[in-house]
Amino acid sequence: MMNRQWLIDGQPRGRAMRESDFKEQSIELAPLGADCARVKVEVLGFDPSMKGQMENIGYAAATSQGDVMGANGIGEVVESNDPGLKVGDKVTGRLCWQEYATVRARDVQTVPNDDLLTARLGPLGGTGLTAYFGLLRHGRPQPGDTLVVSGAAGATGSIVGQLGRLAGCRVIGIAGGEKKCRWLVDELQYNGAIDYKNELLKVRLKELCPGGVDVFFDNVGGAILNDVLARIALGARVVVCGGISRYEAEDLPAGPANYMNLVFQRATMAGFLVTDYASEFSRAHRRLEAWLRSGELQYREDVQEGFENIPATLLRLFSGKNFGKQLLRL
Repeated sequence: MMNRQWLIDGQPRGRAMRESDFKEQSIELAPLGADCARVKVEVLGFDPSMKGQMENIGYAAATSQGDVMGANGIGEVVESNDPGLKVGDKVTGRLCWQEYATVRARDVQTVPNDDLLTARLGPLGGTGLTAYFGLLRHGRPQPGDTLVVSGAAGATGSIVGQLGRLAGCRVIGIAGGEKKCRWLVDELQYNGAIDYKNELLKVRLKELCPGGVDVFFDNVGGAILNDVLARIALGARVVVCGGISRYEAEDLPAGPANYMNLVFQRATMAGFLVTDYASEFSRAHRRLEAWLRSGELQYREDVQEGFENIPATLLRLFSGKNFGKQLLRL
């Protein structure tokens, strides 16, 4: 039996990612080893941090040209010599860009085949955990706070804003396009939304945040970070989660010109990695799942189709084409 794979074939540091940074190969599957299981990959998840994985920028495992591109996915065990996994089990883990993954039980998590199956790549996966720990531990939201979220219609940002709403915050989202902004207000119950593509961010921030910004959860960086820093309130907390605005830049952008406002407003700005909280994932999962099942948390998936479209699906994240958690069904 053959296994199709997508390999890393480029180094996109300091430039936009291209489909030509990957090449397809097909290899024959080796006989299954002892204590191993074979998983048929069904769904893959995509995150902007996957570009950092290719650039070897420090927080992700190093990669080399010719490696199978890494990614989290969901699949079904179709053959097993591992007593911890049986044929028919649904599993999630680092399955990579391929049709079949060879794993051990310790490498994957067995998950229920229920209505939240694909949510385990989004709000019940790294995306939701990033939102949960980034906001609650670093943003420290309090009732009455004004929370501003950039990339607010994305997989992480949309969960951050809803968690802030549950914590009693006024929530303002920054997103690109009228459709995304309408979704934030009408369905996710944000108090307001700013379309940075068609509105003046500085003007709208002043209108929607007259008392300043108490918590800013930033997924974008660049000019948006700079403009929000100009509006932070006394004692504000700025959480740096991502910087998608710089992911395709040839040179690193200059630091925010308004950073001294952190001093004037006695504010803090901090970054974090969700892996720092691995020992607390189980409790966070339980809380997130309870909110999802009660309807207090909503989520959206952008599902593409077809093994051949895997590289193009990753590129959707950097052009803003995706709306919700980016997934692909093989």
